[in-house]
Amino acid sequence: MTTFFYTLQIISAIFTVILVLLHSPKGDGIASIGAASQLFSSQKSTEKGLNKVTYFFVGIFIISSFFLGFILK
Repeated sequence: MTTFFYTLQIISAIFTVILVLLHSPKGDGIASIGAASQLFSSQKSTEKGLNKVTYFFVGIFIISSFFLGFILK
């Protein structure tokens, strides 16, 4: 059972890192504070889909970490 959760956690961690690196940069750091027009712009559909997939793999990572914490205790 622990092998399954370890494997699930490693796979979800790798996919999470890859997906986060695929995201486009959102701004110029502190220099973008004055750019209010970019603050309320809508996301493209591909970026929305990328966000959903990223949240899915982050959720899998958190759940597998939670179960591993209780199994190994």
